[in-house]
Amino acid sequence: MAKYTKDEIVERANELARMIAETEEVDFFKRAEAQINENEKVSATITTIKGLQKQAVNLQHYGKAEALKKTEEKIAQLEQQLDEIPVVQEFKQSQVDVNELLQIVANTISNTVTDEVITATGGNLLSGETGSKIKNSSCSH
Repeated sequence: MAKYTKDEIVERANELARMIAETEEVDFFKRAEAQINENEKVSATITTIKGLQKQAVNLQHYGKAEALKKTEEKIAQLEQQLDEIPVVQEFKQSQVDVNELLQIVANTISNTVTDEVITATGGNLLSGETGSKIKNSSCSH
């Protein structure tokens, strides 16, 4: 009775993924990431942050609360400086845009499957109940 196999659906999902990979959102993300990797100031700041994060782990391990607090403040300050760099802002925005696109696709698939099940079972799209749920609830009254 099934019209599609799991393998066929996965193949379509791969096609969809390739389409998504060729959108403007993903293209912008790739360009922004490349700019991040080429930017000396960004690289140096990230390296410094990573070093401080390792230091913070050690300070926490040895219970050096005051030094840990100062190190965490330095990290926060550097992260703020990083966020003020236009190329970093563009990169973060591109991540948001790609995630939104993926969320739209996931929600569309989920909602459409639900609607198809409701419709196929003679259910009510407005109430979101399948046909069997409607039949069972009318029998119990």
